[in-house]
Amino acid sequence: MNVEIEVASAATPALRDALNRLVPQLSSSAKPLTDDDVARLTSDPDVTLFVATIDGVIVGTLTLVVFAIPSGHRAWIEDVIVDTDARGLGIGAALTLAAIDEGRRRGVRTIDLTSRPSREAANALYRKLGFETRDTNVYRFFIESPRNISSVKV
Repeated sequence: MNVEIEVASAATPALRDALNRLVPQLSSSAKPLTDDDVARLTSDPDVTLFVATIDGVIVGTLTLVVFAIPSGHRAWIEDVIVDTDARGLGIGAALTLAAIDEGRRRGVRTIDLTSRPSREAANALYRKLGFETRDTNVYRFFIESPRNISSVKV
């Protein structure tokens, strides 16, 4: 068995189908991706979508987003997913190392990611690869939230 890591550079039906099979393993609330969604991902110069394949079948994915901000050139890893049937084969590590190499190639200062505490294997992997826990809070604002923020006094 040979695991290959590559950048998904074109939106294909096979890529769309693989993402729609993998993403629900990470997020039960994510909506199925359309061909346009996948085309947007694969054509965005700030997004690198890595896929892991075994015998031509996509069994994992990782998204690296690179961006410039006043404090430096940074990157963020999102949606690291390895198919449940392919876990324990080093795919998550291979995807993450590919993302680190790409970040280094693109001159980023840091790469951040988040991982739920319940994902023990993933957290152990990130620590093993040299990621450090940050002392920070992560906040999320839901754009479609019914809360009326126009009434908030600032």
